[in-house]
Amino acid sequence: MSVVVQSGPGWVLNALLLIDAGYQRCVRTGNDGSNLQLKCTFKRQYFQISKSYYNRSPSAAPNEGKPDILQVTDKQPKKRKRKRSELNQGEIDSQAFHQKVRSVILEGTKTLVASAQSCGYLNGDAHAEKEAPPPPECGLAALCEMAKDLPPVDEEEHVQRLISEGGCTTNIDLFSRVTEHDQDCAAAVKLMGQEYVIPPRTAFLLSDFTRMNPLVEYEKSFDLIVMDPPWENKSVKRSQRYSSLPSSQLKRLPVPQLASPNCLVVTWVTNRPSHLRFVCDELYPHWNVQVVAKWFWVKVTTLGQFVFPLDSQHKKPYETLVLGRYRPAASPSDSEMKEVLIEDNRLIISVPSALHSQKPSLSEVLNSYIRPGAECLELFARGLQPGWTSWGNEVLKFQHSSYFTLTPADDPADTSKEEAPDGPSAAPALSSHHANR
Repeated sequence: MSVVVQSGPGWVLNALLLIDAGYQRCVRTGNDGSNLQLKCTFKRQYFQISKSYYNRSPSAAPNEGKPDILQVTDKQPKKRKRKRSELNQGEIDSQAFHQKVRSVILEGTKTLVASAQSCGYLNGDAHAEKEAPPPPECGLAALCEMAKDLPPVDEEEHVQRLISEGGCTTNIDLFSRVTEHDQDCAAAVKLMGQEYVIPPRTAFLLSDFTRMNPLVEYEKSFDLIVMDPPWENKSVKRSQRYSSLPSSQLKRLPVPQLASPNCLVVTWVTNRPSHLRFVCDELYPHWNVQVVAKWFWVKVTTLGQFVFPLDSQHKKPYETLVLGRYRPAASPSDSEMKEVLIEDNRLIISVPSALHSQKPSLSEVLNSYIRPGAECLELFARGLQPGWTSWGNEVLKFQHSSYFTLTPADDPADTSKEEAPDGPSAAPALSSHHANR
C-alpha cells in the first residue's frame, strides 16, 4: 500500500511505491510472440527531492532534450523587482485565497508529516542516488496532430487488444481505437518504434479532442473521472513544455456521456483563482456536476519540508483538487444513489516527481468514495494506471521504458520480492499504519 499515513487532515502517500505496485510482474513481449520475464521498477531518482526551491534549470532550453526535468538548487529563484502597489487583480485574488487556506495547509501538513516521520518515512533518503537522467523527448502530441489528417475509421469496432492471441503487438492503431491490455501482468512492448511499459488490466486512447469518439463509443460508464487539464499560463507559454488549452474548450469534453450517475469527478486546478472559479461556477454546472469538496496536494521534500516556502509569491507548495458528483437530470432514486460523504479541505502529502506534470495517483485515496469494482477514467493522462482507462495526446508519455529500470528476472517469483523503494524503513511504516487502522 502506498498510503503511509491516513488521519483526520488527510493522507501521506508514497507515490513511487504506488507506481511500482503495478509492475511487480512484467514481461517483454516480442513481435514474434516471445516473452521474457522482467523485474520492473520506476527510476527512484525522479522522487528524490531532498531540498526546497526546486526549479527547472535555466540552462535547459526546450530544444535541448530536457524540457520536463526539474533541477534541485539551494538558491531561491530571482523575483522581478516591482512595487507592491503594482499587484494586479489576479495576484490580489491569489493572496486572498492563500490566506484563506494557509492555516489548513500549515497545520494539516505538520500533523501528517509528524505521523509519517514517526513511522520512519520522510526522514530523508539514506539510499539517495545520483541525479535523475534527463527524460526522452516526447513526440506523442505531434503524432496526434498528424493523425488528424488520417481518414476516420468507419468500422464498428472501436476497441483492439494490445497483445493478440498469438502474442503479437503488430498493426496496432493507437489513434483511432481504444487499446486494451487485458492481462494480469505488465508488458514491455514496442509501439511506433519505441518501447513502452503497459500496466495490467488497462485501456487507453492516444488522441486529442477531435478523435475522442472511440472513447465515447467504448460503451463504458465511469464511476470516477480524474482530469489534469493543460491550463493556460504564462510559464507554460514561455517554456513551450506542452500545448495549453483555453478554459472554454474544456466544456467540449463529453463528461456527461462518459459518467455514470453519481460519478465522482476530480479536477486538478492551478493556484490561479480564475481557473478555480471557472471549474466551480462554469465547468461543473455545465456538466451537471455538483461541487462537494476542495482538497489540496501538498508537495514536500524527502525530509518533510515544503518544496517552496508556504508564503512564497513565486510558487506555492500546493495545488488544488475540486471534487464533484455528477447529477444527471434523470437521476436514480435516492436508494440507488448511495454515496460516502466527502470531507472538505483534506490534504494529500507526497514527495513530487521531478518530472513536469507527473501527478501522484489518487486511486488508493479515492477508493473509499466509490463503489467496489468501479470503472475509473483519467482524462489528459500522461501515464497509465492498472485497472484504469486513460485518454490524452500524451497518454503514454511516462510509460516510456527509459523511465523504468528493466532487468531480466532469473526467477519470475523474485519480481514480487523487491525491497520497498524507500529502503528498509518503508516496510515497518506501512505495516504499522495498517495494523492500527
